[in-house]
Amino acid sequence: MPESARIDAATPADGPAIVALLAQAGLPTVDLTPATLADFLVARDGDTLVGTVTIERHGDDGLLRSLAVTPAQRGRGLGQALVEAVEQRARAQALRSLVLLTQTATEFFATRGYRMVARSAVGEALRNSSQFAGVCPASASCMEKIL
Repeated sequence: MPESARIDAATPADGPAIVALLAQAGLPTVDLTPATLADFLVARDGDTLVGTVTIERHGDDGLLRSLAVTPAQRGRGLGQALVEAVEQRARAQALRSLVLLTQTATEFFATRGYRMVARSAVGEALRNSSQFAGVCPASASCMEKIL
């Protein structure tokens, strides 16, 4: 992670920059609200938002979603730092596992301890989330990490 970067909780003013970064990365934003945007973690380089990630709680499990890093910051460890920060948050919330859907980052998450699972193997609350119910395509890989 670049020395000048830091990870913080999002502020209400970060909402538009989070949505813009997710859209630039081709990630879904249609189901985001001011309340869900308030739960994001953001990475900043100075005053510039350069990365983001969040967890949606569904019962005892969390849905890791919206991991994105600006193109200029990729390959510098920022994505890994964001995942570590969100996993720490999940543990603090006493979540049992983190589950995610991805079309492009299977290898990235596999090297961080996530394993492929069938969508039907995750809890019902997760399967009923907007991500599982249609925001993410059925072709997306489902991965899980027990915490």
